Amino acid sequence: MASAAITLAADAPTLSSANTGFMLICSALVMLMTPGLAFFYGGMVRVKSTLNMLMMSFISLGIVTILWVLYGFSLAFGTDSGSLIGWNGDWVGLSNIGLTELWPGYTIPVFVFMVFQLMFAIITPALISGALADRVKFSAWALFIALWATVVYFPVAHWVWGTGGWAFELGVIDFAGGTAVHINAGAAALGVILVIGKRVGFKKDPMRPHSLPLVMLGAGLLWFGWFGFNAGSWLGNDDGVGALMFVNTQVATAAAMLAWLVYEKIRHGAFTTLGAASGAVAGLVAITPAGGAVSPLGAIAVGAIAGLLCAMAVGLKYRFGYDDSLDVVGVHLVGGVIGSVLIGFFATGKGQSTATGVFYGDHGFDQLWKQLAGVGGVLAYSLIVSAVLAFALDKTIGMRVSEDDEVAGIDQAEHAETAYDFSGAGGGAARSVPAPVATESKKVDA
Repeated sequence: MASAAITLAADAPTLSSANTGFMLICSALVMLMTPGLAFFYGGMVRVKSTLNMLMMSFISLGIVTILWVLYGFSLAFGTDSGSLIGWNGDWVGLSNIGLTELWPGYTIPVFVFMVFQLMFAIITPALISGALADRVKFSAWALFIALWATVVYFPVAHWVWGTGGWAFELGVIDFAGGTAVHINAGAAALGVILVIGKRVGFKKDPMRPHSLPLVMLGAGLLWFGWFGFNAGSWLGNDDGVGALMFVNTQVATAAAMLAWLVYEKIRHGAFTTLGAASGAVAGLVAITPAGGAVSPLGAIAVGAIAGLLCAMAVGLKYRFGYDDSLDVVGVHLVGGVIGSVLIGFFATGKGQSTATGVFYGDHGFDQLWKQLAGVGGVLAYSLIVSAVLAFALDKTIGMRVSEDDEVAGIDQAEHAETAYDFSGAGGGAARSVPAPVATESKKVDA
């Protein structure tokens, strides 16, 4: 027994300062993605909604952080119960976790894993906000985030990444959040907009982005932060899988951007900056679940397919009449589904998993069916529960601002501010104008 214990101790993981530092940097990169998303969305709305759009992302940094510390981490990654939810009382409030206590099977502390996953939990509800631009009460949105994170995100994260979660045990591959983040957020967005309805003037009034430079800035920050989002999800950099994910993230994003632009040129006759930014995000979304399982050539295919199909999907809202303001459904839901399903075709068996897709190994469909099960389960749950939450809030405190406030501008109505001060935009410095000299007739009249 003694020798067995010594052998076990020798084989047990030990703290790696390199992996710990790497993961802290990745956590900071993922945190940067939420402000990046705020800029990306903020530039896409009209001037009168800019600040509200920024705040709908920023508020998630506050609300989800507190919930994650209090109970979210425990629900997502605690001891499994029925393959649906986790719980660990020692993690409530994080007060009973040792500073150097290792995450099981890895060389990083529990605190580092906790904060890395916190950043995922923060950005996921922020993604939803783009579908609801221009028309939602800020207080109702804040309450929705708290409820949605608790009853949708935390359980789904457990399903996909928690030991014992049904998708995890089934063998669904999701390297960094195709199901748990993007399908989850995209399906939620669809559920909410079906409940709260369209913006005033949808399909009638022009609703063009007010600042394309802001959109490009946001897209650039997202692309940069996504390397932490994706490569960091291997929780270390010892065996090259994280490096593979890093390369595939760049490759797929480039392919998607180019595919979107080609489609846009053929369909609409121009290469637009909005198309470049949206195509890049579509590629980032699609490679998120797949990048650890496919080769760089597979990543090109995943990105190109996602860029093309997402570019086509953003127009579906006009055909079917749902008002997805900033194309969350068309990019995140569709892109997440594409990336997750294509694993079933392009998985090589040489990356994060030995599972192979239809085009590799024994050319079987086993992994494809698993991917479809994961996609369908998360999509259905998030869509239905999100719609129920939105309906309950709408019937109690009300989800939408008044029509007058929406038309006048939600920034003033909800935040008493405007994004831009045009009061000094009339030209040069104000000049002192002398008072008019009284004429002789006026003197007489006086």
